Amino acid sequence: MTPPPPGCASLGAPRARVPSPLARSGLPLRLLLLLWTVAASQGHPRNGPRISAVWKGHAGQDHVDFGLAEPHTVLFHEPGSSSVWVGGRSKVYVFDFSKGRNASMHTDCKNYITLLEKQGEGLLVCGTNARRPSCWSLVNDTAELLGERRGYAPFSPDENSLVLFDGSEVYSTIRKQEYNGKIPRFRRIKGEIELYTSDTVMQNPQFLKATIVHQDQAYDDKIYYFFREDNPDKNPEAPLNVSRVAQLCRGDQGGESSLSVSKWNTFLKAMLVCSDATSNKNFNRLQDVFLLPDPNGQWRDTRVYGVFSNPWNYSAVCVYSLGDIDKVFRTSSLKGYHSDLPNPRPGKCLPDRQPIPTETFQVADSHPEVVQRVEPMGPLKTPLFHSKYHYQKVVVHRMHASNGETFHVLYLTTDKGTIHKVVESGEREHSLVFSILEIQPFRRPATIQAMSLDADRRKLYVNSQWEVSQVPLDLCEVYSGGCHGCLMARDPYCGWNQDRCVSIYSSPKPVLQSINPAEPHKGCPNPKPEQAPLQKVSLAQNSRYYLSCPMESRHATYSWRHENSVEQSCEPGHQSPNCILFIENLTDLQYGHYYCEAQEGSYLHEAQHWQLLREDGAMTSHLLGRARALAASLWLGVLPTLTLGLLVH
Repeated sequence: MTPPPPGCASLGAPRARVPSPLARSGLPLRLLLLLWTVAASQGHPRNGPRISAVWKGHAGQDHVDFGLAEPHTVLFHEPGSSSVWVGGRSKVYVFDFSKGRNASMHTDCKNYITLLEKQGEGLLVCGTNARRPSCWSLVNDTAELLGERRGYAPFSPDENSLVLFDGSEVYSTIRKQEYNGKIPRFRRIKGEIELYTSDTVMQNPQFLKATIVHQDQAYDDKIYYFFREDNPDKNPEAPLNVSRVAQLCRGDQGGESSLSVSKWNTFLKAMLVCSDATSNKNFNRLQDVFLLPDPNGQWRDTRVYGVFSNPWNYSAVCVYSLGDIDKVFRTSSLKGYHSDLPNPRPGKCLPDRQPIPTETFQVADSHPEVVQRVEPMGPLKTPLFHSKYHYQKVVVHRMHASNGETFHVLYLTTDKGTIHKVVESGEREHSLVFSILEIQPFRRPATIQAMSLDADRRKLYVNSQWEVSQVPLDLCEVYSGGCHGCLMARDPYCGWNQDRCVSIYSSPKPVLQSINPAEPHKGCPNPKPEQAPLQKVSLAQNSRYYLSCPMESRHATYSWRHENSVEQSCEPGHQSPNCILFIENLTDLQYGHYYCEAQEGSYLHEAQHWQLLREDGAMTSHLLGRARALAASLWLGVLPTLTLGLLVH
């Protein structure tokens, strides 16, 4: 007799049946099957990742452990380099993945590193330094103390902090005094003149991203920063947070009066809208921002990807353009201000380093918000997509497939410590979005603290409190199923080359990629996918048995077919990773061939093929001995899922 497959159990004649833990509890198998169905009905919809994979890599080459827990980290990676720097507690880790080399440098005790920035030939390292923020210069593995640097590092690693470098100028949101100045400000802390935002223009802001945009005229260069703040609308039905983008003129020299001489005189803020009117879903809490420059250098066409969440921790991604943001600030009226705007209008950058007139500053300072809101790109002004997953960080890679088509590939971190790979194709007005892959980047599952994209080397660098990983963007080896499985993945980095799924960057010859996004498998030379190999098992009559079929694609419906009858069907969103067919009492009619088939749109393929054979009586006692151990293992493994399903139901 062929032994049962791993994880499967068969029981002999009824008189010698081994009672399972659930059977001893008095629950009949029909009820257990009902519970299984209920549990399996809970899960994620089709808009989740199609498949899931664990990035194993190679220890020392793709994964490096810190050796201890680092609850607060900061990650720095220079594009094109094979090295990453990670700042932890009183230590800076340096990992060179190409050489498999790692090192670390120690600083003073109780010093949480919060800033790593390239400076000349070395690295600027700043940290809390026992509540005396200080910086060091790191050159050739040697650290030189630069002394106290207020504004470069916070007093505590838990404080919200953002530092922006532009040439010799430095901008910061970090307070300079520990026990006063508690109202957060956006400052220029190094440059021609130090400036700060008025204390009344933001309400408890949480800063997320800042960037400098060089416009057509140098005097018109802007600083844009993205943040969320408390909602001034205290209506119980209003959201707690409002997402914003603020603008400042980079050449702002302060004002003419004593009240405005040290303040930004060109501050304005606008609301970022991310909502879907058709489903009445609003996403008010900005989580992260990524700016994707235009390949032709047109600053107005820079795409701004924003990740938002709602009170239920569902997420949405909205895409804006810098041109639309700039237009809102240039043309909108001010909220709550009903008189004629002064000349120059608030927020306008002046040439020749002219100071902003006092009247213009006073109007902008008392009415800092513009009326017009910043809406997503496209005619419908809706999110690129929304999801039941809780996304926290995002980076975007613009790439070209083998046929020259341009794709924007989003990498989003979840609160579960995984990365979702989402492909956006076509223009924004007619774009198609497909979630293709969930990646587990660590050997020890943990929250992702930081993520950096290297478009030149096509790598993603991520770290948790335990380790740092280097993840290739072209993870083509995770796609099984031959040519059909490779093309159904819809991964623009991958294609079919003779006998395997390969990266388009590693193949010297053009590879076969999907052209039709709805039916990509039809591009394969062989119209029919490969059949599953036949597996056989001999079973005694009246025994119990189950067949398990791994559900590789979360977008497919898996069905167990016996003869011409569908015995079990598992829809997308099935909670278990396997589609399981229970056979409670094996009769003559239940012997024969069983096929597990996966249906995904027009793509139908055979995932498993089993043949149940009649067992002769001489093997019964041997089978029973094996069944006792296997049955107990099976039911103990299934019990938690069934119980959870019953409670949810």
